Amino acid sequence: MATVKAWPVGERPREKLAEMGVAALSDAELLAILLGTGVRGKDVVTYARDLMAEYEGIGGLLGAPAADLLQQQGMGPARVMQLQVVMEISRRYLAWQLRRDDGFTQPAMVRDYLTSQLRHQQREVFVVLLLDSQHRLLKYVELFHGTINAAPVYPREIIKLVMQHNAAAVILAHNHPSGVAEPSQADQRVTERLKKALSMIDVALLDHFVIGSGQPVSFAERGLL
Repeated sequence: MATVKAWPVGERPREKLAEMGVAALSDAELLAILLGTGVRGKDVVTYARDLMAEYEGIGGLLGAPAADLLQQQGMGPARVMQLQVVMEISRRYLAWQLRRDDGFTQPAMVRDYLTSQLRHQQREVFVVLLLDSQHRLLKYVELFHGTINAAPVYPREIIKLVMQHNAAAVILAHNHPSGVAEPSQADQRVTERLKKALSMIDVALLDHFVIGSGQPVSFAERGLL
């Protein structure tokens, strides 16, 4: 089998990056540059494509548990740590963007941030984003953790957190490890309870996002708030 070095120069990921810029590379080519080398019988680009196919895309690969990745051919501890570092850098970059003055004027950015934080979780996690009066992020808190399909939610704990940080508004989020982001009746009941509790202390509930394997669902956009 021919290696990447035997390919035409314009098709090699590193040379393509140098000539055309990072945006011109496919997900597989980006991953190939990160990995550096392939495995027996596969050049690095083919190896990268196969890995992404196994995890249904780059997001699934980066969010996969380390123990799972280590079972893959050619994925030793060093490569797994590389992928974990890339994922954490992306999370911190999104958090940095959200902490800028205009962060929460861009709903797509909020979705991306919450997706990066929650999609990889193996059990249900309930998150509170605490915002100031200008809707800038004060703090991200993973407040409740549950089993694979449920997390207990206690309004008094959310109220305590809001008061502690003097938040003026709140965004809620939780994940569905099953992969289906559609809000359940229980999700809607909990959201209504929390909205009423927060209104008692003049704190606005701006939205509640449900994160699954597809597009996140916004309660505000659905007219459920």
